[in-house]
Amino acid sequence: MTEANIAPARREPDLIGQTVVVIGGSAGIGLETARRAREAGADVILTARDPDRLQGAGLELGAAHIAAFDATDFDRLRRFFDELPRPIDHVLVTGPGPYYAPLADFDIEKARRDVESHLFLPMQVAQAAAGTIRPPGTLLLMSGTGGRRTASGLALISALTAALPALTKNLALEIAPVRVNLIAAGFVDTPLSATLLGDQLDKRRDQLRRTLPIGRVIGPSDIAALAVHIMTNTALTGATFDIDGGQQLVEACSD
Repeated sequence: MTEANIAPARREPDLIGQTVVVIGGSAGIGLETARRAREAGADVILTARDPDRLQGAGLELGAAHIAAFDATDFDRLRRFFDELPRPIDHVLVTGPGPYYAPLADFDIEKARRDVESHLFLPMQVAQAAAGTIRPPGTLLLMSGTGGRRTASGLALISALTAALPALTKNLALEIAPVRVNLIAAGFVDTPLSATLLGDQLDKRRDQLRRTLPIGRVIGPSDIAALAVHIMTNTALTGATFDIDGGQQLVEACSD
């Protein structure tokens, strides 16, 4: 038999026999990551605020379990993890878009909710899930790269953007051998982006296609592929992974 006739060995799905929990799994990055995890052999458990959209996502993916609630209701979040019927292997935490406002228009209550969603929520999930995640599973957090710039209106999101890598490193030590990692994304073409940009969305897409080194706009599937890789590569912990198609390089050149 010649080498050309030897069939390649079939590879088992990377997440077979594992369970992935997605906080915010009914749309965008969360839904696409859940979809990719299912393709990799995992069972998925989804949570989201909107029960109807969550029901649709759960049916589409054949989710093992769904739970509709606001993840910043931390008592309810803890009950969710306490009531899970099985050990889990990975948790992805997504959240709402960032709050931008110049100081003159800064709303403290909106800012307080933003801090809850982007800083306290990951800490609460780490506290609630640490004893439920089977090592070497991972707690996977989401952030962005836009807050690394300095501009009017970015004070809060810049502070949170700087805080999350430090939080990730410290949690990776504190809840080891469970792994903790952070994905920092640039612009991603999601329903959330469409809501934030409104009629400026197509203009933003065109600008990115012209300027990004990769020549295209990043989509949820790009983030999902990275998320599943981090779940399956058990050497990764305490790290921040940028995925922006070179957006920061372009912005640095234009400064």
